[in-house]
Amino acid sequence: MSKKTIYLAAGCFWGAQHYLKLINGIKETLVGFANGHTENPTYKEVYTDTTGFAECVKVDYDPEVITLETLVTLYFKSINPVSLNKQGEDEGTRYRTGVYYTDPADRPVIEKVFEAVQKEYDQPLCVELQPLENFYSAEEYHQDYLDKNPSGYCHLPQALFEFAKKANR
Repeated sequence: MSKKTIYLAAGCFWGAQHYLKLINGIKETLVGFANGHTENPTYKEVYTDTTGFAECVKVDYDPEVITLETLVTLYFKSINPVSLNKQGEDEGTRYRTGVYYTDPADRPVIEKVFEAVQKEYDQPLCVELQPLENFYSAEEYHQDYLDKNPSGYCHLPQALFEFAKKANR
C-alpha cells in the first residue's frame, strides 16, 4: 500500500476529521494545528487566535484508491470556500480554510481543483494554498472527537457524512 499525506483546514477540525475519514481511500487522520508561529501550541493557545495556527486535519491517503484531485474536490464539498475565517458558527483565524502540501508536485493538481471551484463563485476563494510550514498534533481528547462524543458540536450537516460514505466508491 502506498501512502501520501495532505493537510486540510476546514473550520472546526472535529467535523472535518469525521467527514474525511469516511471517504474511501483515507488511511489515517489526525487533528492538529498548521502553519502557525509558535512551538507546540495547546488548543487553549490556538483558541486565542494569537498563534497564527489553523485547526487542521492531517490526512494520509492511498493514491491508488483516491487521487489527490478527488480528495481535494471532496474537501471543497465540506467548506464554504468564500467565507473568510468563518465556517458555520465558528469564527476566527483558527477556523480559516486551507490546503497545505508537503510535496511541491502536488501543487499543480491542487491548483486545478481551485480553478474549477473558483468558476462556481463570483467572489474570490478564501482558501489558502500553501506549503506546510509546521503541524502539531492536538490533544488526545480532540482526536476522533465525534466518535467519542456522538452528540458533540459539529457545524457540518449529517447529510455530508452520508455523502462521504458513498464518495469515491
